[in-house]
Order: sequence, then C-alpha cells, then structure tokens
Amino acid sequence: MKRLFAAGGAFVAAIGGILWFLLLMSTAADTVIFSRNYPLLIALNVVLALAMVGLVGWQLRTLWRDYQAQVFGARLKLRLMLMFGVIAVLPGALVYGVSVQFVTRSIESWFDVRVEKALESGLHLGRSALDSLLADLSDKAQSMAVELSDINEGARRSALLRLREEKGVQSAALFSVGGQLLSSARSELGASPLPDLPDPTQLKQARSTRVVTSVDGEGGRLYLRVLVPVTARNMFEEPRILQLIHPVPPALGQDAEAVQAVYRDYQELQLAREGLTRIYALTLTLTVLVALFGAFALAYFMARRLAAPLFILAEGTQAVAQGDFSPRQAVYSGDELGVLTQSFNRMTRQLDDARRETERHRAELESARGYLESILANLSAGVLVFDRRFVLRTVNEGALTILNDDFDGLIGVTVDAWPRQQVMGSFIREHFAATEAIEWQAQVELERTNGMPQVLLLRGSRLPEASGGGDVVVFDDVTRLIAAQRSAAWGEVARRLAHEIKNPLTPIQLSAERLQFKLADKLANGDADMLARGTQTIINQVQAMKRMVDDFRDYARLPAPELAPLDLNGLIGEVLGLYESSSAQIEVRLGEGMAPVIGDATQLRQVIHNLLRNAEDALEGRDGAIIRLSTETSGRTACLLIGDNGPGFPVDLLPRIFEPYVTTKARGTGLGLPIVKKIVDEHGGSIEISNAPEGGARIEIRLPCVKEEDANHGNHSGR
Repeated sequence: MKRLFAAGGAFVAAIGGILWFLLLMSTAADTVIFSRNYPLLIALNVVLALAMVGLVGWQLRTLWRDYQAQVFGARLKLRLMLMFGVIAVLPGALVYGVSVQFVTRSIESWFDVRVEKALESGLHLGRSALDSLLADLSDKAQSMAVELSDINEGARRSALLRLREEKGVQSAALFSVGGQLLSSARSELGASPLPDLPDPTQLKQARSTRVVTSVDGEGGRLYLRVLVPVTARNMFEEPRILQLIHPVPPALGQDAEAVQAVYRDYQELQLAREGLTRIYALTLTLTVLVALFGAFALAYFMARRLAAPLFILAEGTQAVAQGDFSPRQAVYSGDELGVLTQSFNRMTRQLDDARRETERHRAELESARGYLESILANLSAGVLVFDRRFVLRTVNEGALTILNDDFDGLIGVTVDAWPRQQVMGSFIREHFAATEAIEWQAQVELERTNGMPQVLLLRGSRLPEASGGGDVVVFDDVTRLIAAQRSAAWGEVARRLAHEIKNPLTPIQLSAERLQFKLADKLANGDADMLARGTQTIINQVQAMKRMVDDFRDYARLPAPELAPLDLNGLIGEVLGLYESSSAQIEVRLGEGMAPVIGDATQLRQVIHNLLRNAEDALEGRDGAIIRLSTETSGRTACLLIGDNGPGFPVDLLPRIFEPYVTTKARGTGLGLPIVKKIVDEHGGSIEISNAPEGGARIEIRLPCVKEEDANHGNHSGR
C-alpha cells in the first residue's frame, strides 16, 4: 500500500508539472485559445490539487496512527514533516502575496487611456486610407460607367478592356441587373477569366443607389470592390452594373489588419478585465496550493527516508532481543546511518553464527541426553537420580513400572518430604549416609497394596563432583527370582522327601496288614478289635502319607507345558461343566472376541479347577455363597479373574501364600497354590492374590495372547 501511494504521488507530481506548464502557457497565449481551454485546465488542476490533498491526508493519517501506536520513528517523521512543511509554507505564502499584488497591478497597467487612444487613432488612420482608395476607385467607376453608357452593347467589351487599362484597375466586369456576367477584363496573366461575382444584395443596392463600395479579404490581403449602374442608351435597353475590383497595397492591408486585431483583443481584455484578474489569482492560488501540498508530500517521503535506517535498527534490536538474528535490510549509503546499519548487520551475522554454534553444541548435548534417556527408558531396571541435597531429579520408566507409581509430587522433592514411598526413600538415604564407599548394594522388602511383599535389590553409586555431584540408585524387582529360588529349593526338598519317605511306607503298610492277618484269630474279642483298629489306622495314615508324597512328587516333577494356542473361554466352559452341582452360585462374565492364549490345556485346566475348588472350600457352610469368574483382554494379555464373598486370605499369610505347606485348611498339604503359581510362571504369565475391598478373596491371572502373525500362520497351516 505504501509503495502504491508513493508511485501515485510521483505520478501526480509528473502530471501536475505538465498541467502547471499548460496552465501558465495558456494564460499567456492567444485569448481565443485561452478562453476555450482554460476551464478544462482549471478543472484538471483542481483535480490535481484534490489528489495532492488526499495524498497528504493519507500521509498525515498514517503518521498519526503510527504515533498513537508508538511505532518507533513516528515522532521523528512527524517532526521532520512539520519542519519541512513550515519551511515550505512561510516562503510560499510570502511569494503568493507578492505575486498576487504584482499580477493585479500589472493587469491594471495594461488598460491605459493613452494606449486605447493610440489604438483607436491607428484604427481610424487605416480606415481613412481605405476610404480614400475606395473614393478614388468610385470616381474611376463612375467615369467608366458614363463612357460605357454611350457605347452600344456590341462594342462595350473592347471599350471595357481599354478603360480598365486607362484607369489602372485590376478587374472590371459588366453584369446584368439579374447578376449575369456579360463581359470582363482582368490584368493578371493566367488568372481565372471569371471575375469575383457580387452577391444579390450588392446587386440590389447597386440598382437602387448610385455607388456600392466594400472592402473584402482577410489575413492582410484586402480587395476594394465598387459597383455602379450603367444607364441604358434608350428606354428599350436594360441597364447594366459595372464592377471594379482593385487590391489594397499589401503593407497597408497588413497594417490595417494588425491594428484591427490588436484593437479587438484590447476590447476583449477590457471587457474581461476583472475576470482576468480573478483567473490569474486563481492560477496562482492553485499553483501555490499544489506546490505546498507537494512540499508536504515530499517532506513525508524525505522524513521516511531519513527515519528508515533508525527504524531498521529498532526493528533489528527487537528481533535480536527475541532471538531472531536474520539479516535486516541495510541502507547502502556513504553517510553515518548507512555505516551504522551495515555494522549492525555484521554484528547480527556474528551473533547468528555464535548462536548456531551454541545450538549445534546444545543439539549434540541433547542428542547425548536423549540417547541416555532412551537407554534408561528401555532398561528393565529402575533408576533414580538425586542431586547433592538428595532431591529426586530423574526417574526412568523402569522405576515407574517396578514401583507402580507415577512419582507425581516426588520429582524435585527431597526424600524426607516424600508423601509416599517413604520406606524406599528412607532406606536409600540411610545407606548413603551409613557408608563412605562409592558404591553399595542392599535388599529391601516393600509391602504392596494387595498385601504381597515386593523384594528389591538396590545398588547405589555416588556421581563424580565434576558432573555436579549427586547419587544414583539402580534397583531390580527380585521378588520372582527369590520366589523361583524358593520354589526350586522346595522342589528339591519335596523330591528328596518323596524318595526317602515313600520307600519305608510300603513295608510299614505290608507289616501292619501281616500283623492283622496273623494275629486276628489268636486274640480275644477285645484285643482283636484293638488290633484291627490299630492296624487300620496305620494303613490309613500310610495311604495319606503316600498321597502327600505323590503331591510332593508332582510339585517337584511338574512336566514342562506343551504350549499351543487355545481358547481360554472354551477351556473355562469345560471346567465349569464339572461344577454344575456346586453349592455356591457361580457368576460368569466372559469377554467377547478374545484372542487365543499360549498355554497347555491340561495344566491350565488344573489351575482353574484348583482355584474353583479352593473357593468352594472357603465358602463351605456359608449362606449366599457366590463365586465370580470373568475374563477380559488387556493389551496383549488375557486376564482371568476369580473371586468370592468368603472370608478371604489371612493378612499374615499373604506374603507366604505361594510357599508349600502354607494353608488355612484343616486338611491339605498347602501345595495347591504353589502348583498354580508354578504353572502360571512357566506359561510366561503372572498371578496376584489379594483380598477384595468389599470382602472375599481375589485372584488375578494374566496369560500372554497369541501374536496376530502367529495366529494367521496357524490358520494358514490349518488350512
């Protein structure tokens, strides 16, 4: 928009110069042309003045808007424009006043009485000379008419030629009263043989009067014309009209024409005296106004040009303050402002290079940091980083997963002020305070919300002072590892017990049966009954011990699962068919569209059966007994949830619930849940046991689902 107005201002200035020139030239030119074209030029100059007013108005509005918006440089441009305007207005007003007075007095001096009398005298002199020539030509015409009236019609042509030569007339002609040419005589060789014909009015005047005279021609070439009647010789002849034409001397004609033109122009000026004064005043006024508005417009552009380098510098400093070091538009001039803007651009380029170098180093640092964070994020172990004041600074995803905590409200807080995980924080703080060694290792047992213990193996290390100091702790969840070690130990114990105990059981049972067989007939009634009861007790206990030994053997020698894709909901349906006559109400809610799981159907069937049987045993003798069984898909795992409304698990047994011989039943070996856990672990799943908030036991088993590509491969193989 600014460029458009600048181009418009230049165009208006060019057109204005042309219109001023035409206006001034037309003012000093010929009066007829002046009077014909002056209104158009005035209108065009008024339009030009209005255009300049609009341009200056737009410039002032732009400056005022920038001034109100506190744009840098607006005050300077406004001051410069006002200064240039004042410099242009004061001399312009002075010149305008002097010019108007000068033009007014000059026009008044044109109309002097002596000039007017001189012009009238010259005009009268010219007329007198022409009248004298006309009188002489009239006398010649009358004398020629008298001679021709005495000559008959046939001889008049030769007489006309003779008389013309005698009188020294250029052209002589005889006409009838009707205007018909009868004869003529001319002095110019090669000229047209026909003379200038008089018009009917002149012929009519010649018939009614004695002499008709006129001066014809223009442009300084004047002719004298005289018409006189030629009387008839008798009453039967028709009178004739004699016409004489003779040129006015060229010098006299031109002088007379010039005096006539000057006098006519003088009279026109005399009539337009006041109007001419107003016209010249209006011309000067328009000229001064256009010049003043042009000066204001030029002042605006000059002010912008002077303030442009300062505005560039201000814009550049603001951009640099905001971090933008891109080069600004430079003013390529030899003055101080040009040198300043170029120096500023060099400075911003140097700052930009320094910033790029800093950004490169920062990017390298961020890349290294991102690489380290990527490693920490993909570590299964948890990592906690503390500063030297023991404020937590960094936590990786492994720590969030192991501790099942988002650490919201813990990062940036000292361990003493942690709202949770106090046991973990205090344990770490105490071990760092208790040793001067660079590294240490310890094991801590935490209690989960479900009552199950969580064992963590922690390794602490002090960070070097060169990197800012602080401490880092790396920890792993070894709960499953310890459980696996215990399970392996119990398996070895069970294997040895099964081997050592089962061997003497058979001889003991055989010996008791042999005693019963040998002594039953030899003892009295009372002794025989005692012997029978004793031997039967031995046999029953041996059978019970054999079953217990078989359970130990099964626990120790659990066969490896034969993994294959299977439908968990279908397997549950098969097992539930055995519990149709259960005393407890079984509520089933199976998820729809569940993906197959990887598992051994026989072992998973045993898991479901053991859990349902344990729930029945816990609900035995209770009214309104309910067992809830549901399945759902969570990500790439299938979740099996079994709960009841029984008494739940004793809180003191929850930490050791998966150990052998831990049971709440009056009968049983306590191997059911350990076997279940072992089967689930060997399937790559997880099991969690807790007490529901509303009461009763709650067991959640998670098993891996078949991958989609494996399922598709299995379907194609089946086909």
